[in-house]
Amino acid sequence: MDSGKNFLMPGVSKREVLAWASYDFANSGYTTVILTAVYNAFFVSVVAENAVWATFAWTLTITLSNLLSIAVIPVISALADAKANKRFWLAVMTGICCMSTATLAYTGPGTLASAVFLIVISNTAFNAGVSLNSAFLSELAKPEAFGKVSGWGWSFGYLGGIVSLAACLLIVFEGQKAGLPADVYVPYTAMSTATIFFVMALPMLLYVKERSKPKNISFEKTFKRIRQESVDSFKLLKRYPEFLKFCVCGLFYQAGIAVVITLSAVYAQLVMKFTTAQTITLILVVNITAAIGAFVFGYVQDRLGHKKTLALTILLWIIMGVMAAFSHGPVSFWIAANIAGIAMGSSQSAGRAVVAVFAPAGELAQFYSAWNVAVWGANVLGPITYGTVTWLTSGDQRTAILVTTLFFVIGLLILRRVHLPSKTVC
Repeated sequence: MDSGKNFLMPGVSKREVLAWASYDFANSGYTTVILTAVYNAFFVSVVAENAVWATFAWTLTITLSNLLSIAVIPVISALADAKANKRFWLAVMTGICCMSTATLAYTGPGTLASAVFLIVISNTAFNAGVSLNSAFLSELAKPEAFGKVSGWGWSFGYLGGIVSLAACLLIVFEGQKAGLPADVYVPYTAMSTATIFFVMALPMLLYVKERSKPKNISFEKTFKRIRQESVDSFKLLKRYPEFLKFCVCGLFYQAGIAVVITLSAVYAQLVMKFTTAQTITLILVVNITAAIGAFVFGYVQDRLGHKKTLALTILLWIIMGVMAAFSHGPVSFWIAANIAGIAMGSSQSAGRAVVAVFAPAGELAQFYSAWNVAVWGANVLGPITYGTVTWLTSGDQRTAILVTTLFFVIGLLILRRVHLPSKTVC
């Protein structure tokens, strides 16, 4: 972290910022283990017993959780703002996520309904927690340092994902050494993830202060404000047609990223025949690659420009998709996975930077609200499309990953037609 405190708001200590960043460390294990590396493949192969519709069932579950998030999170956020009790709601959402994640340890063959319910609840609570934690940023850092302070949490989050994966790898190795079947020991990776999440979330919940002031707004007025913000977002898109095009671009390329996050382990195990230990090791290494890529591309972006950098990262995604679809050996798949790692953080970071370029002074929150709608839509569009393709093709994952690659191609084509404001390098 920077040696000075000039980046922080008055009264904010570095220790408090570190406590805030610890939540990124805490929650990254959930996405890495449950959605990306371990439980998603377990759900498809064991809980859904590798049925033709198993991948579709997983993607439908993720879609349901994201749709519920879209409905619930604005209400929780508005209530938290009105009562100035973000930390209370963050504690509630963290508790729900940790408990439902830990309970996944008791799922297995014949527990499809329970697994679906627990994933929907845990992922919704996780999404709400991410949103609430992010809302503290403006209370901790000065506007000119949002990127820097946010980056501290982002990089700390990668470390959290690596630690959670290492713990899971230990569980898998011990289970294999004891000669146990995978459906006995793999579920306990969920309990390990929930424990790390809860312990590492405590600094945020105990030490970060609530600095916002309560607003004397009734429950009815809160809902009216939510509706008005939705209307304002649509009006904003009509006023800025180039930004609308960029949001459509984001809808497509982020849909492809959502597929990689939620289905990479499924592809690795069903198509490439990776073991659980091999898959965890792969994702662990990719997390390191992603951290390096996000760091390096930050400098590339300053030199090359936002639009060109984003185009380059989307091109990397296209290369990754084609390589993964035609990989028949571990070496080429490892290369494809690490290309995805390089593109992961850099493409998302570049996208956020472009939003800031479009937003005039005083309208940053509205622009990011509209962008978040595109991202949420992508989280629904990508996985459900992949699952539907596998269902219609009797489980053909290679065709599904090629269809996913089309999302990146469409996003890149739309990006070429987007004209950024003159205040940036295109």
